Amino acid sequence: MVKKFIAETVQSLAIALVLAFVIRLLIFQPFYIPSRSMVPALKPGDRIIVSKFDYWFKQPHRGEVIVFKYPVNPDTDFVKRIIGLGGDTLAIRDNNLYIDGKKLEEPYLSQNLVMQDFGPVTVPKGTLFMMGDNRNDSKDSRFWGPLDKDLIIGRAIIRFWPLNRMGLIK
Repeated sequence: MVKKFIAETVQSLAIALVLAFVIRLLIFQPFYIPSRSMVPALKPGDRIIVSKFDYWFKQPHRGEVIVFKYPVNPDTDFVKRIIGLGGDTLAIRDNNLYIDGKKLEEPYLSQNLVMQDFGPVTVPKGTLFMMGDNRNDSKDSRFWGPLDKDLIIGRAIIRFWPLNRMGLIK
């Protein structure tokens, strides 16, 4: 009786570990936010869940927050917002971001943010232009260039910590 209980418990634990490994590897992965580059959307210490399968079925869209391998050091993961898509020409002038000459509304930015002029730059096809929401404290595509889509890990979908700020990431 005890032998059977131990065998069933070990079998259940093994199945649970395999399922957790597969889910983390292919479907969802938690991440920790270490910096202020995405304030106010994400703050240092926030913990998020990233969907790794979103881009199996669709292309990345402007405004989505994604986690990706930092192009300069692929051992490091970054979290930024997709601002430019392949073929877009973007520029920052007079504290506004323009894409192909049209002002981009960015409700996720702090109202006190003051941005330095930048560009214009054209985003190469097959790449993305990434920026942090805290533009003055963000190491982003303005400094290291466009992001190859192959470096995307997934789309940030939910903040699960701290509990008082739990919710969907917009």
